[in-house]
This record gives sequence, C-alpha cells and structure tokens, in this order.
Amino acid sequence: MNRRVAIYARVSTAPEQSPEMQLRDLRELAARRGLEVVREYVDQGFSGATDSRPALNDLLADARRGRFKAILVWKLDRLGRSLVNLVRLLEDLRQLDVELISFSEGLDFTTTTGKLLYQVISAFAEFERDCIRERVRAGMRNARAQGKRIGRPPVVVDAAQVARLRAQNHSWREIAQELGVGATTARRAFSRLAKKAAEIPQSTARR
Repeated sequence: MNRRVAIYARVSTAPEQSPEMQLRDLRELAARRGLEVVREYVDQGFSGATDSRPALNDLLADARRGRFKAILVWKLDRLGRSLVNLVRLLEDLRQLDVELISFSEGLDFTTTTGKLLYQVISAFAEFERDCIRERVRAGMRNARAQGKRIGRPPVVVDAAQVARLRAQNHSWREIAQELGVGATTARRAFSRLAKKAAEIPQSTARR
C-alpha cells in the first residue's frame, strides 16, 4: 500500500465536543503502521446529516488530485451520514484508488477481508435503496388510488400579460423574470393563447 494517507475527523454541533481524541488515536495508528500523514481534515460543528462539509469537500478534492492513497477515520459514521451515503462515498474513493481504514471498528479496506466486507456493505446498501424505492412507489400508488395529484402543482401563467409584454418587445427572459416563471413556460402560455386566437374566426364562420 502507498504509505501516504490523510486523516479525517468530525464532531457535531455540541460545543463541548472536540476532535482531539479522534486525531490522537488516528495519529497513533498512522505512526504504528509507518504511514505518512499528508494532511488532517477536520469538520468541527457539522452533524453527519449535513450534505456539504468544508473539510470533507477538501478531502475529496485532494483525493482526486492523488495526494494520498488511504484515509484514516475514527469511525465510519464520522465519514458517511447513512449506509447508502457511505457506500456511495466508498465507491467514489475506490474509483480514485483511495482506500479507507476505520480505527474504532478495526476495519481496513486495503486488506482482502476488508474488500470482502465492502461487498457485503454494498449489498446491504442496495437492499436499503430497493426498500426505499418500493416504499415511494407504494405511497404513490396509494395517493393515486385516493385521487390525489402526484408531482408539482401546475404553474398558472397570465397568458394575456405575456402577450402584452411581448407586444412591448420584451425578451422571453425579461418576461419570465417579470412573471416569476421559466422562459419555456411563458412561451407555452403565449403559444396556447395564439392558438386559441387563431381558432376563433373558424368557430365564428361555422356558426
């Protein structure tokens, strides 16, 4: 294994918490194994549910640059906020040829046993994803059975106002900003209005 590694530590929003315990254990682990720590990345005051963490973002950016070949964490939940999130992160790291070592769980994904465990974790994560998808589908089927609308509510656009603004030589972008809708939505409303206007003389002639 390449001896260049990174350390990642995280503590949540509780003010009395400190990352020093994690850092101390991980430094000692690196020293025992003769690993060179190129950088320590610490997120302090961020919960595991936070999507974007500054130090974690820096860690992943440096992983893409090839600055290290393994990451030391105190515990897996310091890195991933859920099983699915953790597996997705592990997959990203493996594509970058970066392995993971967890101090508390005694997990080393650089070993043969660790690679096998990764496959097991991936299988459980896939099962969890399938369960979530099935729950969502079941919820949608139930909502439809009760006559509820699925998806976003339709956007109501004043087509006459679109036509007035268009007649004043406003661009589609300006019209969209004025009405608080997308330019495509404004265009469609204008097209529907123009189509209705074109059909009126034909209807009158039939009478």
